Amino acid sequence: MIEFYDVHSGYDNSDVLKGLSLTIAGNDFAVILGPNGAGKSTLLYTLIGYLPCRKGEILIKGKPLGEWRKNELARTIALIPQESLLPFDYTVEEMVLMGRYPWLELLQSWSKQDRDLVQGILKKLDLTELVNRYFSQLSGGEKQRVLLARALAQQTEVILLDESLSQLDINHQIEMMQLLSDINRKEGKCIILVSHHINLAANVSSHLIFLKEGRLLASGSPEEVLTQPQLKLLFGVDLTLQTNPLSNRPNLVFPAVNPTLA
Repeated sequence: MIEFYDVHSGYDNSDVLKGLSLTIAGNDFAVILGPNGAGKSTLLYTLIGYLPCRKGEILIKGKPLGEWRKNELARTIALIPQESLLPFDYTVEEMVLMGRYPWLELLQSWSKQDRDLVQGILKKLDLTELVNRYFSQLSGGEKQRVLLARALAQQTEVILLDESLSQLDINHQIEMMQLLSDINRKEGKCIILVSHHINLAANVSSHLIFLKEGRLLASGSPEEVLTQPQLKLLFGVDLTLQTNPLSNRPNLVFPAVNPTLA
């Protein structure tokens, strides 16, 4: 379980999170939604200790964040960033093996067990044929699967994803959400995803989190929080919802746009 209590955090001297209180269960598939600048990514980077918690407290499994050693935290929470900027190019196999770093002792190299684990993950995510390809040569969807494979190799209880769907085509968005859903249900990992894709989030997640101006606007199941009044508060526009017959979840219906007459 992850608990935020009156958390203030941000960049330089400016707070982005302004008194955030929130609980995420250990088996949640949680999606964080909100307008740009709401504090979605700041929440993730504060949770892994990259940004300081200036006020308030974060508890992970009942233990204050400040008491976690870096290596211990890296064995518990994995982050998949929105972009992965590398100083050098690596093969797919090398990229996924990097997920084992938190488990290595000083000067220790990868063991046979590490390599066997990685091979199993590559097979599971249908990446076996790409093991010798360089990361820079991959498509957007392939890169996201490799980054997910690296996170799985880290063997953490929690996986954070910072807008990992934002640059993917719709087929890869659906594929990625299906993979995350399977990992959540079958392996019991907590998934926390920052996204702008309301309908995908509603159809797959167990927990939606609405952030606005660094504060929690709503938190609960898609059926509980995905309502017209809440969306109006979140985005400032009137939006229409209807039940998706395939998922039985509320989905956003985009309004018609009248073309300009010539």
